[in-house]
Amino acid sequence: MEILQTSRKKLLIVLSMLCALCMCLMGTPRIVRADSGLTLSTDYPGISVKPGDTSSFTLYLLNGTDTEMNAALSAEKLPEGWEGYFRGSSSEVSSVHVFGNQTKEDSPSLNYSLTIPGETEEGDYQVVLKADAGDDGVAELPLTIHVTTEEAGQGNFTAEYPELQGDTGTSFSFDTTLVNNGSVSQSYSLSANAPEGWQVTFTPSGESSQAASIPVDAGASQGITVKVTPSEKAEQGDYTISCTAVSANETLNLDLKVTIIGTYSLGLSTSTGNLSVSAYANEEAKVTLSIQNTGNVDLNNLQLSSSASTDWNVRFDETTIDTLEAGTTKEITAYIQPSEDAIIGDYVTSITISNDQTSAQTDLRVSVKNHTTWGVAAIAIIVILVAGLAAIIRKYGRR
Repeated sequence: MEILQTSRKKLLIVLSMLCALCMCLMGTPRIVRADSGLTLSTDYPGISVKPGDTSSFTLYLLNGTDTEMNAALSAEKLPEGWEGYFRGSSSEVSSVHVFGNQTKEDSPSLNYSLTIPGETEEGDYQVVLKADAGDDGVAELPLTIHVTTEEAGQGNFTAEYPELQGDTGTSFSFDTTLVNNGSVSQSYSLSANAPEGWQVTFTPSGESSQAASIPVDAGASQGITVKVTPSEKAEQGDYTISCTAVSANETLNLDLKVTIIGTYSLGLSTSTGNLSVSAYANEEAKVTLSIQNTGNVDLNNLQLSSSASTDWNVRFDETTIDTLEAGTTKEITAYIQPSEDAIIGDYVTSITISNDQTSAQTDLRVSVKNHTTWGVAAIAIIVILVAGLAAIIRKYGRR
């Protein structure tokens, strides 16, 4: 019995070998899949999204052979509840024609749109896309989707120093950076909300022309100089300038702070506005000076000083002003005494008012003259001499 079973097994083996040999001799075709000829790819196979988002992948089909083919498109692996479809140009498609030796640049317009359910939990998920050309080739593309509740791909608008301070007349320049963290290039419109009368301009780094909008490539950044010029009437205090960069996909905000520490300014003249003074040698001439605080902050510890000709003397009834409030005026008397040997003529005497923040100066023209009584006496003497001479001529001229 055992001998019979052994013989049957040997017979079956022999028959199997004969069948295989016959098939080879008859040329029975074998199915060979040329998977290496077709490639499916995308620029960004791993992305981060939020629950409820819809993302689009740009796809490329490459063909490493001379054979043209039609490839059926499908999602080989898709998490439960997720939805996706292939889009060619503006239509949903299920297959695509692939030319021989097709490169990335030759690839037809093809995208895969993927919608993540709003209730999806955070974590990593995989989607596998497939292009099947049958015997001509099969290509698969795995995609890694990271689901997070944090902002994904959100750009930012920042300043190196977002707070600056200075006088009212100061123009403030902020060095800012605009970053596009998205997967596509974006054009951002730039605007600012500033106090009335203020001016805000945007200039791309390395350029001289101002811009109202600026393009930023995907994953790139752009430096921008934001120049803020306060109004001439701006008072002391803190001001916020809200800057905005708006694209089709996002709105980025940046708050800049300007602190006006005050405008320090002085005016110095005479009470009448007349800068000419008459004086006599070795005698004091009195001049009323008008000192005005033309800034918007109080000025403290103001000092008066003068510069005059040699041996002249200039004094003030007050040499120090402890506090001069913004917008107010104070009058001080100056006494100018020419030297004893000063000759008749015009001289310049400079008056200065100053403190650590600001100063003002005015030049007075001092005309040194002779007293009028001496002139009258001289005229009288001349008249007497002329009269005497006339009398002598009348008396002796007749003889």
